[in-house]
Amino acid sequence: MGYRILETEDVAGYLRERGHWGTDEPEVREVSDGNMNRVFLATSTDGTRGLAVKQALPWVRVAGPSWPMSPERADAEARAYEQVAKVAPDKIPAIHGYDAENYALVMEDMSDLEVLRTVLNEGAPYGPDTSARIGEFVAQLSFATSDFGMSSADRKALIATSVSPELCKITEDVVLSEPYIEHEHNHWHPELADLAAEFRADARLRTEVADLRHVFMTSGQALLHGDLHTGSVMVGVREGAPVVRVFDPEFSFVGPIGFDLGLYWANTLVSQARADALGTATDHGDQLRLSWEAFESEFRRLWPTRVDTFFDDAYLDRFLARVRTDSIGFAGTEIIRRIIGFAHLTDLTTLPDPVPASRRSLLLGRELILRRAELTGPEAVRAVIESLG
Repeated sequence: MGYRILETEDVAGYLRERGHWGTDEPEVREVSDGNMNRVFLATSTDGTRGLAVKQALPWVRVAGPSWPMSPERADAEARAYEQVAKVAPDKIPAIHGYDAENYALVMEDMSDLEVLRTVLNEGAPYGPDTSARIGEFVAQLSFATSDFGMSSADRKALIATSVSPELCKITEDVVLSEPYIEHEHNHWHPELADLAAEFRADARLRTEVADLRHVFMTSGQALLHGDLHTGSVMVGVREGAPVVRVFDPEFSFVGPIGFDLGLYWANTLVSQARADALGTATDHGDQLRLSWEAFESEFRRLWPTRVDTFFDDAYLDRFLARVRTDSIGFAGTEIIRRIIGFAHLTDLTTLPDPVPASRRSLLLGRELILRRAELTGPEAVRAVIESLG
């Protein structure tokens, strides 16, 4: 039949065609919320069954046909889910099928969970498990798809099938260059114009960002989620136990491990800035430490299973230190682009006065980039935050 863009009225028939639904008629509604794709929920009339259908459009959803984008990005998302399902199936939604012809994923209905960013913006805490589970997720996926966890031949095959030039180019531009030059995508609160100009004129900052951009472009350490922020994590409780689900890995590619950690750290730091501004901070300040400790602990736990034992324990220490440094730097670039670049964060934009928290976050982002090599961990990052007032 060829690729067809699904509408709400098509979803029930589509699910039956694919063997995911019986003869009864589900209630279907569109719940698209992200920038890129359309998402539908199909629910039985008695509420006991539900499925989600996510389809990649041939353009960016929020922009429409004026910003074309290959729907093949859904292939990358399906491949990422397939890899994660092997090592961390409890941290992603259950995938019931992928339709490569229509670039559509059918997965579990997660409407009983909430997006982490929404939870935090409403003043709720992270809870004791969320960031630790994210750290474990990054460790499990990255170890399993690195040279430590895969044979050389399997790694080469993974790299070949995971190339994503179109989406990587978006990150290279939107995160790792545009905020530091004049560009039509950039925008900011008028009272931040001085910092935006200052950052564009800062030669040292631009050089350090260029270094991080080159790391992103050339360091194929492991398969990444590629867009791991608080908007791509869902949380809640099922059967009395906390649940954390990572979703939307359509930017997945083989790159530097620190990029995934850095994106998550940036979003936790901006969330902390929001909580500080509102006086609602609870456990926000511990999230870098909790995620890093869980990442490092899980990576070290997996280390004895490495396929190439030439890499000894001393090398592991060096490798983890490099990942930590990269993570801190990438966190800085993500903070900056979310304030003076493209796709701002509601954490800040919905504050009664977003300027003070935004200014402190921008200054923090710059410090993280410039001082990433000397910051030895979350406590050092916290000291930088405190020094900014």
